[in-house]
Parts: sequence; C-alpha cells; structure tokens
Amino acid sequence: MGDLVGIRLVDLFDVGIVSLLLFFAIVGLRRSGATLALVGLAILGAVYVAALRFEWQLTSWILQAFFAVFVVVVVVVFQEDLRRLFEQIAVWGLRRRPPASPAKAADVLVRAVSRLAATRIGALIVIPGREPLDRHLEGGVALDARLVEPLLLSLFEPHSPGHDGAVVVSGDRVTQFSVHLPLSNDRHQIGAGGTRHAAALGLAEATDALCVAVSEERGTVSVARDGHLRVLEKPDALTEELRRFAADTMPASDRRAVVGMASRWPEALLAVASALVLWVVYVAGSGVVEVEHTAPVVVENLPAGWQLEAVDPPSVTVVVEGTRRQLYLGDLGQVRVRVDAILVQLGRRTFQVSLSQVDHPDGLRIVRVEPGQVRLAVESAPAEGAGSGGREP
Repeated sequence: MGDLVGIRLVDLFDVGIVSLLLFFAIVGLRRSGATLALVGLAILGAVYVAALRFEWQLTSWILQAFFAVFVVVVVVVFQEDLRRLFEQIAVWGLRRRPPASPAKAADVLVRAVSRLAATRIGALIVIPGREPLDRHLEGGVALDARLVEPLLLSLFEPHSPGHDGAVVVSGDRVTQFSVHLPLSNDRHQIGAGGTRHAAALGLAEATDALCVAVSEERGTVSVARDGHLRVLEKPDALTEELRRFAADTMPASDRRAVVGMASRWPEALLAVASALVLWVVYVAGSGVVEVEHTAPVVVENLPAGWQLEAVDPPSVTVVVEGTRRQLYLGDLGQVRVRVDAILVQLGRRTFQVSLSQVDHPDGLRIVRVEPGQVRLAVESAPAEGAGSGGREP
C-alpha cells in the first residue's frame, strides 16, 4: 500500500476541486444545523466498512440495502441544503455580488436603527449578500425607493400596516417591505427574543444575508449572520458590522476571498482531509496490484488408519491480485491451501497445488502459488486410534 503516496499533479487538482465542493457543503450544513444528520450518515458509513472488513453479514446486508437508496435519502434529508450548495457554486462561479452600498447608506441605516432602539420600536431589516433571497421571502410589497431615514422610520411605525414585516435594503434602495421570513427553531440562540429575532436567525441560517433586529421590549439591536444571532453592545456597533459584511460579500480581490475562506480553517481542513480519503479509496484504491501472502496448508480427507506427522512446507506463498480497496477490506486471513490426502492410501506422498485449491475472499484472484507442491509425512496409526479428517498444522 506504500505506493498510494504517488499522487500526480492532476490528482492534486482533482482533490482540490472536490475539497472546494466539500468546503461549501460543510459550511452550508453547519449554517443550517444539519451537522448531526451528516454525522449520523458518516457513522453508518464507518459501520458499513467495518461490517465488510470483519464479515458481519447481517449488518452489511442491511446497510448495503440502505446505501442502495443513499442518493434518495440524501436528497430527502438535505433537500434545502443541496439547493443552497448549488446556489453557492453558481454564485462563486459567476462571481455574483450584491449592489454596492455607499457609505452614506450605511450611515442612514445606523442612525435609523439607533432611533428605533431608543424609542423601543421593533424593526427587522434585511441586507442581501451574494446569494439570492427570493425563494425564502413571502409576501411583501415592492417599493424600490431611495434609502432615507424618514422612510425607514415610517415603515416601522407601529400604526403602519406592514410594521411587523421585514424591510429589504439593497445598496442604497429599499426594495421591499412587509416581508415575511422563515423562522428558526434554535431557541437556544433566540433566547428571550421574539418572532423578529427568530425570523432574522431563520434567514441567516438559509442564506448569507445580514439581518438586523430591533427589540421593542428591550430596545436592543441584534444582528444575525451565517446562522448566528448576537446582541450588539450598543447600536453604534452596527457600523462595524455593516463594514465587515460589505468587505466579505464584495471582496476587492481573489486574495481577500481566499483570506475569508482561510478564516474557516477547521471546515477547510475537514474538506481537504475528506477529499484525500475519497481519493485514496476510490482512485488510488481502484488500482489493481499483486501482493504476496503466506498461507497455511490444510490437509483434508486423510484416510482412516493413517496419521499426519508433518507437512513440507507447512505454508506456501500465495500471490493475490485485486484492487487496493479489495485487498484492504478483504480478510487475507481467509487465504489457505487445501490438500486432499485421500490418495495417501495408494502410496501418494507428494501433492501438486493448483490455484483452485486456494480459498480466498470474493473479489480477489489467485495468480500463483509457490512452491507448487507439498509433501506429506504420514504413518500408519494403531487401529484403535485411527480416524478420518484432517488438521491444520
């Protein structure tokens, strides 16, 4: 197995592509809270490999039937996560960016949010990232108006018909108001927050948008992003949140994008490690190789009245061929040479060993056996101790 390290440049490129896809998938799953479901599938996969290795026949049969419909299971369990993964790949490939937000627009947002918090007026503002939001938004009224402080304050006025909904701000435009967002079930993060905070976190779990929630009970400002909800120490801290969000969603160069991915080094490390394991199993592991294995000689059908004294040699070298994966999963301890000693009663002592006499796991092929013959040392047994059968030396 030592030649598995002979990875080529094209293999590194192959592993890199798969690592990138796995990185998007892992980050998306962590955002959505589906990590436990993925861990459960990984545990089943590990049990299946162990079942094949140690021949747990019932377990391997059941899990084989399960993995036969694995693709359907994944689609059902991770339907929304897969759709988001494809969207992220499209966004990354097309280099999609949200409209630029002028510094003046950020100042307007901060001032408006500060006033809303000071007067204990609830509000929910959505700032789109690079991923599309349309399928996550329900209802709402199209507006497409210039972002100004009086407009935001009037939209969240408690007597306004749409004050309970969210306002979508894209660049320096208010595009929609009275929008309903998906609700999160993460009560641990929502804590004492209400529906607005559940909606902010729900959209942040499903997309890369930044959601700002103002609590009318406590007058606090919270931000939800990448599946996390937290309360700002003071409303003015929103300025830094908006600046960081703009830098992450509108990278000035590919270098900044790489730096952003590097900040998620645990996910990146897991993605690369998983891609390497898959490469070893399905690419390097599919190569056909030959290995030498020392197999014992088992003597069978020794006639009654004879007893076995010695086998020369007691073991032989068997050359086994198969894929690296089969050789690893297969139990080479099953490889043994069976010698039919029935002709001992006719004076035969030397027996040829053919390939058909070698027991081996399914999927492997016996290439040759060295040496090609064995000699049995036998002697007549006393009548009362004579017996039939054989034994393994």
